[in-house]
Amino acid sequence: MFERPKTSEIPDQPGAYLFRDKHGKVVYVGKAKSLRSRVPSYFGVGLHPRTQAMVDNARAVEWIITESEVAALMLEFSLIKQHRPRFNVKLVDDKSYPYLAITRGDEWPRARVMRGAKRKGNEYFGPYAHTYAIRKTLDQLLRTFPVRTCTDSFFERQRAQGRPCLLYHIEKCSGPCIDAVTQEDYQQMVDGLAAFLRGDTEEVLAGLDQKMWAASERREFELAARHRDRIDDVRRALLRQEVVTDRPEDFDLIAFHGDELESAFQILHVRKGRLVGRLGTVVDRVEELTDAELMGRVIRELYGADDPPRQVLVEIEPAETELLQTWLAERRGTKVSLRVPTRGAKRRLMETTRTNAAEAFARHRLKRSQDHNARAKALRSLQEVLDLPEPPLRIEAFDISTLQGTNTVSSMVVLEDGIPKRSDYRRFRMRTLQGQDDFAAMEETIRRRFRAYLAERDRPVREQGRFSYPPSLVLVDGGAGQLGRAVKVLDELELDIPAIGLAKRMEEVYLPGNPEPLRIPRDAEALYLLQQVRDEAHRFAITYHRQLRSRSMVDSVLDEVPGIGPKRKRDLLKRFGSLKKLREAGADSLAEVVPKNVADDLYAALHN
Repeated sequence: MFERPKTSEIPDQPGAYLFRDKHGKVVYVGKAKSLRSRVPSYFGVGLHPRTQAMVDNARAVEWIITESEVAALMLEFSLIKQHRPRFNVKLVDDKSYPYLAITRGDEWPRARVMRGAKRKGNEYFGPYAHTYAIRKTLDQLLRTFPVRTCTDSFFERQRAQGRPCLLYHIEKCSGPCIDAVTQEDYQQMVDGLAAFLRGDTEEVLAGLDQKMWAASERREFELAARHRDRIDDVRRALLRQEVVTDRPEDFDLIAFHGDELESAFQILHVRKGRLVGRLGTVVDRVEELTDAELMGRVIRELYGADDPPRQVLVEIEPAETELLQTWLAERRGTKVSLRVPTRGAKRRLMETTRTNAAEAFARHRLKRSQDHNARAKALRSLQEVLDLPEPPLRIEAFDISTLQGTNTVSSMVVLEDGIPKRSDYRRFRMRTLQGQDDFAAMEETIRRRFRAYLAERDRPVREQGRFSYPPSLVLVDGGAGQLGRAVKVLDELELDIPAIGLAKRMEEVYLPGNPEPLRIPRDAEALYLLQQVRDEAHRFAITYHRQLRSRSMVDSVLDEVPGIGPKRKRDLLKRFGSLKKLREAGADSLAEVVPKNVADDLYAALHN
């Protein structure tokens, strides 16, 4: 049961608060100007059903005091990022939008398309709705700013060979791999490309125009013609960026459309009066929020990691506007205007943004009605078929992969709410197993996983790690034998966790203590869900097994060649990666990594 803290024990100061469930996992994070006023409100009557569900799920609440409400806002954001609580607003349509990135941290910075989490040392531009839009723009600009676009491994290979690639010969790369350009000149190209992508197009064009006329005055007409062509390339690239305002302004537009479950947001990025990027996402409304509060939450999500522009234009005024403006100003370092546009071009742009959000939500709703309902139906069906006390919201599946007892490995994959949670996937390399014994391998895997859980569970919450959350259902790939070993371990550890086995041959489900398997109808949603997670565990296990087998084959070949020690082995693997690539390499390519005589012996060993 939840132990409600006494109101007098709660500090009357700003701060962030965290609700935790029975396993110590954070399920909700909030912030308050006064913790004493806010936290007790969760224990009253007449709560919204979603808020009540969170309180029913929670078992403890704790808080962290801050010096101001702005600091509480920043702490709340960092805690949400760290814990990803299930009852906080989250971006459920978190598909990875492409950015154009410049790897400023490299010796010779590279322009490349990137997705996913932003990395330190890179400068990002975008996001863009489509990858091809970035590639087309970049292709137009490479003649003007010929920075490298090749991978690091390709760059090092060309550097070792002392010859450039095709892009150098068609003037779309300045050839840093062969020192055809100085660091200073190359840096100017990188800065010029970045300036253009930031929207400083007039400055870029003025610089090229000046260089063209200077070359003409020196009677270097061929160079002047090349600068003229580069100006044309820049102007063609500019045509790909839509002009939306008369003045060179920087601002973002944010609008949304949705229902009580989800809302689709559209964010347009305008820099120097040109539309340079667009982000579309769907927010899962797991909290009881008004539209104004939702807008505020999304603003915090958007600008918690990225600096905001000078103006943030919103469809509706968010809750706590003054607080958000103060926070945004601290993020940017200068004043930020947060307002609703009421007239002129910006109001028309906001209407366009709102229309895009409505269309995006209509598309998502069609998809949601299929995916969400199917997952919920499958989980309810599985609960009924297996006679479980509650729907199995977290399923962990285990599989073994081996080849005649060598390189035996196992996998653990996780489904939460019917969706793969890849961040919780784990793989195990057998420590005690001798020879081929799938039953013993399954027993070792289950024991290691749940011993780790017990060790994590008994630690302070802040020290808990990757195995700290238990499953609602354990699924082992196999029949009664594998299931028996899994149940044996769970009983030894005194864990009351349901476990089943799924045999591949007849797709029969084995239950503990039942000699006869359970046959679920082939078209049942429950069986499809079990097959999905079982097949994912098999794929994950066999992928790891192949990696280890390939690595051991490479090791066995390299160990036989005189002159190849641990360092040279690492260098060869870093360069070629696999035995197949080593065999495809010629003696000269091998000699770029190891001495010539060692390369000749290695080539002979590989082709014997």
